[in-house]
Amino acid sequence: MKIDILAIGIHPDDVELSCSGTLLRHAEQGKSFGILDLSQGELGTRGTAALRKKEAALAAEILGSKFREILDLPDGLFSHTPENWLKIVKVIRTYRPEIVLCNAIDDRHPDHGRAAKMVQDACFYAGLAKISTVDQQGLPQEKWRPKAVYHYIQDKQLTPDFVVDITPYKNKKMEAILAFSSQFYISGNAEPDTPISGKDFIDFMEAKMRVFGRSIGVEFAEGFTCARVPGVSDLFDLS
Repeated sequence: MKIDILAIGIHPDDVELSCSGTLLRHAEQGKSFGILDLSQGELGTRGTAALRKKEAALAAEILGSKFREILDLPDGLFSHTPENWLKIVKVIRTYRPEIVLCNAIDDRHPDHGRAAKMVQDACFYAGLAKISTVDQQGLPQEKWRPKAVYHYIQDKQLTPDFVVDITPYKNKKMEAILAFSSQFYISGNAEPDTPISGKDFIDFMEAKMRVFGRSIGVEFAEGFTCARVPGVSDLFDLS
């Protein structure tokens, strides 16, 4: 299966929180997307890896993702090693995305920046013919390098290189986020409090989307930074 966009997060829910509106917008334009979680998020204070896997599947269904895969990198303890980035290379070569969206280059959670660098490097290595990988049937994979890597913005308020209007998709995005009921605010949840479990975090998410939207004169948007300078062919495509 070839897809247009591969959205990658080190933790289940990273994609929903930061770029799911953008995925929904492009799906409506006829583009296909899939989601890759690099870890099971097993170090999270609330919930379990098994529960988060179920929540991730529900969120992917809400968004209409073509697939969702979860790798086995250890949450919090992963390193930028060939063993780990080769796992990402295999997924890239399997689905051959044109665009990869991945974690913020700098953020409050140290996993995010480290994962951003590893995914960016894996996208480059996936295009080197002499790096050998095999598919699930044991057959050699062909090289594939995405045309672009964009980093979504997470908790830290980074200056975006561009923003995407997600106003029509904001409610569906929030529905996908709240599929992770173990992690975010649901009335009556008795699990321990965390920095993202209070209702104020949901309010923060909406405010952040409003800030990005205000910069281009829309109600809600998501922000991204670029791994390299993007080019445009038509100045009138810029809003």
